[in-house]
Amino acid sequence: MRCIDLNCDLGEGAGHDAELMPLITSANIACGLHAGDAATMRRAVEQALRHRVALGAHPSLNDREHFGRRELKVLPDEAHELVLTQTRLLQVIARQCGGRVAHVKPHGGLYNLAARDAALAAAVADAVHEADPRLILFGLAGSELIRAGQARGLRVAREAFADRTYQADGSLTPRPQPNALITDEDAAVAQVLRMVRAGKVRATDGTEASIQADTICLHGDSAHPVEFARRLHEELRKASIEIKAPSQ
Repeated sequence: MRCIDLNCDLGEGAGHDAELMPLITSANIACGLHAGDAATMRRAVEQALRHRVALGAHPSLNDREHFGRRELKVLPDEAHELVLTQTRLLQVIARQCGGRVAHVKPHGGLYNLAARDAALAAAVADAVHEADPRLILFGLAGSELIRAGQARGLRVAREAFADRTYQADGSLTPRPQPNALITDEDAAVAQVLRMVRAGKVRATDGTEASIQADTICLHGDSAHPVEFARRLHEELRKASIEIKAPSQ
């Protein structure tokens, strides 16, 4: 049976965390620099543990004003420290709640930079390994981050997106472009099912791009995140696709 993980970025103040938790298998918890604080992190950890959802750190650049989505200039050493510090903070909170952080997924600008820049990707992978070599590194499928994680000896989870369009080379369409987001629920569900079953995605130029996905990202700050998560969950079940976290 095919299987896929459903991950979601939580603890970001979107207001849907409690409703989304039963519908996902991995939670990427904001670690305070782009959103959240110790209290929201603890609350998200407790909710995830209640629903047996895998805990993940979601470290970002220090850019709260722009929600961590800007691609700011950052040196590899700085990226290493940002990822290590934020991951360790969530590890402490998780232990206090009786849980363990299972994965790390960089956020926003840091995620996109590390997907393209081999030096930054290596710095992120080193930080994850230093925090705990058992951690799974989530990164864009086919990216430098995935290659860096594998080179460092980490388990990796190749990520694909339900609500983002793709370019012919398998990269995401940049958010500022008008066709970057998929707002039609049927189209988003169809894209996920095809990526999981066939390993293909239709690019914006009409060509077919190959993609290997271990985990699908659902955005908690989209227009109707709970309804979409519920619909996707049902459609995957109907297609006999098992939903489970990479750490399970």
